Amino acid sequence: MVRKILVVGAGKSTSYLLDYFLDKAKDENLHLTIADIHPESISANIASHPACTVVQLDIFKDADRRTVVKNADIVVSMLPARFHIKVAEDCITFGKHLVTASYVSPEIRLLDQQAKAKGLVFMNEIGVDPGIDHMSAMQIIDTIRSHGGKVVLFESFTGGLVAPESDNNLWNYKFTWNPRNVVLAGQGGAAKFIQEGTYKYIPYHKLFRRTEFLDIEGYGTFEAYANRDSLKYREAYGLKDAHTLYRGTMRRVGFSKAWNMFVQLGMTDDGYTVQNSEGMSYREFTNLFLPYSPTDSVELKLRHYLKIDQDDIMWGKLLELNLFDANKTISLKNATPAQMLQQILEDSWTLAANEKDMIVMYHKFGYELMGEKKQIDANMVVLGKNRTHTAMARTVGLPVAIATLLILNKRISTPGVQIPIRKEVYEPILEELTEHGVLFQEYEVPYMGYNPNSVVS
Repeated sequence: MVRKILVVGAGKSTSYLLDYFLDKAKDENLHLTIADIHPESISANIASHPACTVVQLDIFKDADRRTVVKNADIVVSMLPARFHIKVAEDCITFGKHLVTASYVSPEIRLLDQQAKAKGLVFMNEIGVDPGIDHMSAMQIIDTIRSHGGKVVLFESFTGGLVAPESDNNLWNYKFTWNPRNVVLAGQGGAAKFIQEGTYKYIPYHKLFRRTEFLDIEGYGTFEAYANRDSLKYREAYGLKDAHTLYRGTMRRVGFSKAWNMFVQLGMTDDGYTVQNSEGMSYREFTNLFLPYSPTDSVELKLRHYLKIDQDDIMWGKLLELNLFDANKTISLKNATPAQMLQQILEDSWTLAANEKDMIVMYHKFGYELMGEKKQIDANMVVLGKNRTHTAMARTVGLPVAIATLLILNKRISTPGVQIPIRKEVYEPILEELTEHGVLFQEYEVPYMGYNPNSVVS
């Protein structure tokens, strides 16, 4: 009997996901339906596969959405996170398992009892971050506990970056996933974490000036800024007694200080619209956030506002983005500043066809064993192949795909809304990921604890 998988949304992170299902289609007796609002954007190699059907779907058309969900055995939602709930409610109605790479939303969490009552697995946070970070961390934490150790410190950092051979701009950065999420990173409340037993809160306007530095052997030095809420994983990871719990996002050194210029100017604000945004030049956009002067140029006003000199590398970074170009224009109607900034950045930060991205992940575990403090460092580096088969797509899509097949094959069977922190889930997925070059290097190092000298204030 053919097992039917529905993938809703076929964006940047789905290349490896779709390849995985179609490679397994014959042996696993699978048929894949891809439902997307722009089916024409799906590659011919995928769309023409005999085990694949591509359909056009506007998820706001309830009848169409319910029809494709009803006809599936399991549903993979690769939609923007805010739209998962529509698919999730259909899965409850029609008794279908659900897999997403996104954080568990409060709305999805409310479906837990209904999912359990119907024996449905609602697996969330099964991408790279969140996802591989959870699984790799829990594997090491469980190993430490199995030897009688007690984890007192856990730090975890992930970055979607450009590979060294494609690193050719002053920002050392290009978009490797949803650009909107990058522009809005850190918004929606203070970053919350605990360090050496002290609760810490960093408001958004200070977030990008509080960075920690990390070295990854063979790849140099990185910086990391705090994720929005590290504390919510204390209970999930069983780390209520840990003195330090800190999760963050990695960038190359200097990115955060430069990004902070946009934050201070107000360019990342998504809370209001600019009525005459369409047709506005990049130069006019930049001038929106600066005081009026009858004599000073936009360039001079910006340098004065940000207190940067003409020979400052920060100035070079701004020039590189064509922020003062009077000929390039915004194409968006009634756009927010964040949406307008996103368009400007996509002009400069989109991967060329043969350029490569890179995923870097770093964990630090401090633990006590028989009265002695010890430390394990673990890191993962994955390089992409090109603009389509990126490291981001591999590390997001493969865990999603592997989990989907494990659920179909009843190897993951515990029902309810969940994240991948149980051995039943993480062991087989991490084992298979190693076959695809996604694996961690672990090092026993002297216990260092939290190093306050690594923070820029």
